[in-house]
Amino acid sequence: MSSGYCSLDEDLEDCFFTAKTSFFRSANSKVPAKNVTQTVEEEKPEPPTIQEIKQKIEKYNAKVNNCLLMKLNDDGTYTGFIKVHLKLRRPVTVPAGIRPQSIYDALKEVNLAEMTDKRTSFYLPLDAIKQLHISSTTTVSEVIQGLLKKFMVVDNPQKFALFKEMRKDGQVLFQKLPLTEYPLYLRLLAGPDTDALSFVLKENETGEVEWDAFSIPELQNFLMILDKEEKDKIQQVHKKYERFKQRLQQTLKEARGKPG
Repeated sequence: MSSGYCSLDEDLEDCFFTAKTSFFRSANSKVPAKNVTQTVEEEKPEPPTIQEIKQKIEKYNAKVNNCLLMKLNDDGTYTGFIKVHLKLRRPVTVPAGIRPQSIYDALKEVNLAEMTDKRTSFYLPLDAIKQLHISSTTTVSEVIQGLLKKFMVVDNPQKFALFKEMRKDGQVLFQKLPLTEYPLYLRLLAGPDTDALSFVLKENETGEVEWDAFSIPELQNFLMILDKEEKDKIQQVHKKYERFKQRLQQTLKEARGKPG
């Protein structure tokens, strides 16, 4: 099967496919307008039959008002489109002085990031949108890697997470997706309406720092920052108690100068 992974802008340009099974290598209280983030590991139901998938795809395509249809393959897999919103608050690391990736580079799997050791950081446009053509066998992990490769981001994929965004009763709910989840299947179940379901790439806020995800220069930079913060804190404490000491000394001096 040609799984095709396709990176698609709004005008359906910049599209490429690969004949490999997967484009990527495997990697070891209701208050209106309030955002709620959930991390839920759901038990997967029994996989649907080919006939059930066919019926779902026909129902899905009947609601599509553009050319972004799903297509069923003979082996029961299918391909289709998902739209991913990039909501990254921190800068990403990219190669410095590298030309944008061409379709030829994508087809030949040319890794432009390996052509230079120079790195620079910049902020991706807030709420940028990327449309991807993926297979039903494409996992969340592969989607994340594909987005990073498209933007030539060299940061560790563990720094990022894919969320599904749902709107219900005036609330915007975010649920972090497991790396083994299949986004296209979720899209099929929800239908093409992005208000019912949309995908968002955000920083991977786990509550615990995953130090293995950072490079040695980044870790060294963290140590320098911590060292500076420690010195600043020590200086603040010294100044605080020096003021207390001066006040006590002044009070004692005044008390001794008073007539008994």
